[in-house]
Amino acid sequence: MANTHTEPVAERWRTPADETVLARTTAALEANGITVLRAGDAAAARRLVLDLIPNGAQVHSASSQTLEVSGVVNEVERSGRYEALRPRLWSMDRETEYDEIRRLNTAPDVMLGSVQAVTENGSLVAASATGSQLGAYAIGAGRVILVVGTHKIVSDLDQALQRINEYALPLEDKRALDSYGAHSGVNKLLVINREWRPERITLVFVDEPLGF
Repeated sequence: MANTHTEPVAERWRTPADETVLARTTAALEANGITVLRAGDAAAARRLVLDLIPNGAQVHSASSQTLEVSGVVNEVERSGRYEALRPRLWSMDRETEYDEIRRLNTAPDVMLGSVQAVTENGSLVAASATGSQLGAYAIGAGRVILVVGTHKIVSDLDQALQRINEYALPLEDKRALDSYGAHSGVNKLLVINREWRPERITLVFVDEPLGF
């Protein structure tokens, strides 16, 4: 019984957008100050992202299945081309070094991540259990590069929240339990309707349905 209910829901939220919807969403995003690139698959997305990051840049990566699956995180942290912040942050003490963790999380040169939904009128919707990536997305990072499967395009904000709660949250909750032994939650939400600084946010749409 459970499968007959959940499988159509899952299929709805992981189906890539058609060309008409993608074109309309791309135009809306660019009108809202967000640069849009397109990649056919994870490997192409990885190449695009890495080409956008200057050698030696201080780079932070949000916790993101899209970034992990695409290989972006592995390249950033192991290539030696960048100052990768995530390994440094994981090694720091959450009690005694909290203020420094907060500063590093919020204002890197380059912030990499994803979002759970993109509306057809050009809004980005990011949900988080802790909010650790949201300050950088909103204003703190010098540059934000988001890798997003086209299956995350929805018609409006109501559908964005529906997608987050019906689809992304259960999958992320399972991942968090397996990885950290703790539940996730939609505790903080960020909606970016427009970016005022030209070229600050770049979104790489991927035809392959990566991530939640």
